[in-house]
Amino acid sequence: MSANVEMNTRPAPDQVLVDIAKYVCNLEIKSTEAYDTARNCLIDTLGCGLLALRFPECTKHLGALVPGTTVRNGARVPGTSHELDPVKAAWDIGAMIRWLDYNDTWLAAEWGHPSDNLGGILAMADYLSRCRVAEGKAPLTIRDVLTAMIKAHEIQGVLAIDNSFNRVGLDHVVLVKVATVAVVTRLLGGSEAQVIDALSQSFVDGQSLRTYRHSPNAGSRKSWAAGDATSRGVRLAMITMAGEMGIPGVLTAPQWGFYDVLFAKTNRDQKIKPEEQRRFSLKQPYGSYVMENILFKISFPAEFHSQTACEAAVRLHPQVRNRLNDISKIVIHTHESAIRIISKVGPLANPADRDHCIQYMVAVPLAFGDLVAEHYEDSFHAFNPIIDQLRTKMEIVEEPRYSREYLEADKRSIANAIQVFFKDGSSTDKIEVEYPIGHRRRRTEGIPVLEQKFLDNLRTRFPEQRCQQIMALCLDKQKLEATPVNTFMEMFVIN
Repeated sequence: MSANVEMNTRPAPDQVLVDIAKYVCNLEIKSTEAYDTARNCLIDTLGCGLLALRFPECTKHLGALVPGTTVRNGARVPGTSHELDPVKAAWDIGAMIRWLDYNDTWLAAEWGHPSDNLGGILAMADYLSRCRVAEGKAPLTIRDVLTAMIKAHEIQGVLAIDNSFNRVGLDHVVLVKVATVAVVTRLLGGSEAQVIDALSQSFVDGQSLRTYRHSPNAGSRKSWAAGDATSRGVRLAMITMAGEMGIPGVLTAPQWGFYDVLFAKTNRDQKIKPEEQRRFSLKQPYGSYVMENILFKISFPAEFHSQTACEAAVRLHPQVRNRLNDISKIVIHTHESAIRIISKVGPLANPADRDHCIQYMVAVPLAFGDLVAEHYEDSFHAFNPIIDQLRTKMEIVEEPRYSREYLEADKRSIANAIQVFFKDGSSTDKIEVEYPIGHRRRRTEGIPVLEQKFLDNLRTRFPEQRCQQIMALCLDKQKLEATPVNTFMEMFVIN
C-alpha cells in the first residue's frame, strides 16, 4: 500500500463524549441537597434576568429576528411578551441571565456560570411542554428542569475543574454549549448515541475567543456570549435529532481534532508533560457535586473573584467615607486568578469593562457603601471622579495561601483582604473575607438573602400580587417540582 494513502477506518466515539452521554441518559440524581440548591438556582437565575430588563442595552437584543413573527407553541421569554422559537428564546433568556454578571459562578482551573445553561433548558422545556399539551400529552414539569440543571451544572463544572480553556485563549462559554447540547438532546428524547453525536457537533463547532473579556478589549459581548452559546447548543441538539450524523473522533483526531487544533497547552505557564498537552483531565465522575457546591452572587452584581473584596470594602466604608481625600494607599490582597482576569489600570470604556476591574469594584463600595448594577453605567462613573482617584492609589498583592486554597476541593475559597492607609500614617484594620455569602459554607446565612433578592427582582417587573404568587410557588418545593413547565412560564408573561 502506498505511504501516501490514509487508512479510512472510522473511530469509536471519544471516551469523553461517551462518559457524558452515559451520565445524562442513565444516572438518577438522588441528592436532596442538589435539588434544593437547583431550586434556589432557578429562582435566582430568573431574577437576574428580570432585573436585566431594566437596561435598554440588554432589551435591544431581545425578540424575534424578524419583527412581528409569531411562533405556534413558542417558548416564552420571562418578563416579556415574546413567544419565540426555542433557539432564539434560548438566546434571549441566556443573554438576560448573564447581562448583569449576577447569576451563579463556578471557579476552578476554568471559570464560568453554569446557570447560563438555563437559557437552553427553559426554552426547550417550555416549547416541548406547549407542543405536548397541544397534542393531548403530559408536559414536562419543573422537576425535569431541575434535573437538567443539575446535570448541565455537573458537565460544565467537572470539565472546568482541571482544564483551563482560558490559558489557550478560549472562552468558558464553550462549556455552556457542551452542557446545553447534552441535556437538551436528552430532553428531546435523544438516546446515548444521539447525545454523543450532538456533543461531537458542539466540540467541532467554532469556539469563542476570550478577547472581549480582557483589557483593553473588554466589552458588552461578554454579556450575551453565554446566551449565544446555550442557543447554539439548542440548535445543534435539534439538528442531531433531525438525523444529522456525528463526528466520533472530534477530540482526538490527529491534526484536525479539538485537542490538536484548539487545546494545545503550552509549557509557558505550567509544567505539562508532552503526552498530556492535548487531553482533558477528568479526575472525578459525574454526579451532583457542582450544583451542591455552586457559588451564588447574592450581594453584588460583580465578577465573582471580587465578591469578597466588595464585602470587605463595604465593611470599611464607615471608616473611610469621610476621609477619602486623605487616603495615601489601598492594598488589596488577592488570589492569582483575580489578578489574571480582573486587575487593570487606565481608562474604563464601558460597563462591561468596569465590572471586570477589581479596582473599580472596590472603589465604589469604599466610597458609597454598596455596589449595584447602576454603578457601572457611564453616567455614574462620569459624575463621580473619586472612583478613579481611589483606583490610582491601589496596590494589588498576591497572597499565596489565597491562590492555593482557591483550588483546594475542600475549601474553594475566593479570598480577598483590603487595608486602607492614610496620609497621616494611620490605617484601618486589614479586613479579610475568605468565603462570600454565596458560598456553600455560608448557605444558612445566604439563602434568606437570596430569596429576598429574588423577590426584589420580581418587583422590578410585576405587580405585588403576582410577585407574591410566584414567590409562594417557588418556596413550596413539592408544589413547584410538580408544576408543568408551561404553567410556570405563563406566570412570567407580560401581555
